[in-house]
Amino acid sequence: MAADHRACDELLAAFEQAVGGRRFDAAQPALRRFVAAMLRHFGREEALLFPAFEAATGARGGPTEVMRMEHDQMRGLFERLEAAVAAGDARSCLALSDSLMVLIQQHNMKEEQILYPMSEDAIPDAGSLLARVVAYELDEA
Repeated sequence: MAADHRACDELLAAFEQAVGGRRFDAAQPALRRFVAAMLRHFGREEALLFPAFEAATGARGGPTEVMRMEHDQMRGLFERLEAAVAAGDARSCLALSDSLMVLIQQHNMKEEQILYPMSEDAIPDAGSLLARVVAYELDEA
């Protein structure tokens, strides 16, 4: 899952490069690729990892609640970015992208340093779950 984080980071950087060069014809598809990758990542966690963690620990609140809340915050920023790209507003795009990157970095650190290790310890047969998480596609939901 950490590799998934890095791949999403690279997609965001490609979007930022397009916007920085005022290439909105390239920025729009770059943003679509980034958002699709992020939503796929969120879907994997929300449909499989979080419920397995909650079932294993008996706790719905705590780390998974925070992660879901942050996913929702990021979804809101995706919508705002899409509007800024459609308007050709590079300044807003870059400001929103900076805010998103800070949120993503903090979020990923919590997942990689807290939630993922806790999940490995708590979830029976975590390796099998991870294989299902990585293979999961949203249209399976």
